[in-house]
Amino acid sequence: MSYTIADLQYLMSRLRDPETGCPWDLKQTFSSVVPHTLEEVYELVDAIEQGDSEQIRQELGDVLFQVIFYSQLAAESDDFSFADVVNDIVAKLLRRHPHVFPDGQLTSVRNADAPADAAINARWEEIKQQEREQKSQLSAMDDVPKALPALTRAAKLQKRASQAGFDWTELSDVIAALRAEIDELDEAVALADPEEIADEMGDVIFSAINVARHLKLDAEAVTRGACRKFERRFRFVEQRCRDTGYNGEKGQENSQLELFWQEAKATGL
Repeated sequence: MSYTIADLQYLMSRLRDPETGCPWDLKQTFSSVVPHTLEEVYELVDAIEQGDSEQIRQELGDVLFQVIFYSQLAAESDDFSFADVVNDIVAKLLRRHPHVFPDGQLTSVRNADAPADAAINARWEEIKQQEREQKSQLSAMDDVPKALPALTRAAKLQKRASQAGFDWTELSDVIAALRAEIDELDEAVALADPEEIADEMGDVIFSAINVARHLKLDAEAVTRGACRKFERRFRFVEQRCRDTGYNGEKGQENSQLELFWQEAKATGL
């Protein structure tokens, strides 16, 4: 037997049944479910980065359940249904892909002389801008979610500014701006001003993200990669401490641990 979306919706309605449902599920609200949604999305990302297809399948199910959960909560208050969610996303994707669905219908097919990638991207942004205007969003920044992870939000804000013509054209200028921010951080540290240090540290990180964007790198992804690399190397250092019986003799901590760290790098970790 293979279950369907309809079965999942029915299961969700049973979990929320006021008399026979699950006590935990009955207590939930849109706001209380949000932390679980974020956790499930991050677990999906982790599975994708590990290349574990079985785990990806499982995590996709968990993410789908979040959508069903929110839709059930909305249906109970007569706000909208899961069918409305599906209808809205299909309509939006049809609207944003005129190069695939020229008549705006699922059955329409593009012709052989469809526009090139550059034209498609330009049209995509034009359509999104029209949608923002319909929502009375006057700034290009208006619909950048504030709840995004900071690195992702910074890159998205920078992209929006770039689309409006506010950007450097040369990578060397972007790197020079990063170096200038580091110099300003040095000055703030010298002044020992905590607020100024925090402000300049933020500028350094924001500028580093801008460099990543100009290199066509995902700042969030490369930072996760750096975290994984650090973790691998630190675990190596911990193992070397166990292997050698080193327990951090006073005055030698940094020098010995640095040697172990360099060993980790030399092994390619």
